[in-house]
Amino acid sequence: MKRAVFLDRDGVLNESIVRDSKPYPPKNISEVVILPGVEEALALLRSLNFFLIVVTNQPDVARGTSTTEDVNQINTHISNLLNLDYFYTCFHDDVDDCDCRKPKPGLLTEAAINLNIDLNTSYMVGDRWRDIAAGQAAGCENFFIDYGYEEARPVMPFIAVTSLLGAAQHIEEIEKNGKS
Repeated sequence: MKRAVFLDRDGVLNESIVRDSKPYPPKNISEVVILPGVEEALALLRSLNFFLIVVTNQPDVARGTSTTEDVNQINTHISNLLNLDYFYTCFHDDVDDCDCRKPKPGLLTEAAINLNIDLNTSYMVGDRWRDIAAGQAAGCENFFIDYGYEEARPVMPFIAVTSLLGAAQHIEEIEKNGKS
């Protein structure tokens, strides 16, 4: 079976737009800013033979403040810049009660089924409690990038890091030496 590092999009790969201590996605390509160290982190993870799979909630589509086309255009732009393997996107909001919206693990399990991925030897990197909860529910080891947003915090277990590069370096250490 294959292994993956599942990556949230906004706040992990690109800057979130923070207003009143809450993160928001970019509205269009011109607002996309790749975070420092991301390219180095992804190169390191690629060298460890992981699929790089983005799993992202984009509820602004369901809320009517963005379109599927806008989100897909941003996803394609980021994928082209960073050479990512796959994107799995949930366009729903909480009221839709879908299986794909994080904190449910649907995006990760769908990718695992489609790509023959072993979730128990894969990782999730996110910057919000929903990312970590989805990774936990899927059986992945989880890395939390803590920006101090004014919202719920993830429940342990997870490994706190300051960036995707920090997560990638920790994953490299785990891969070389076994779980810590």
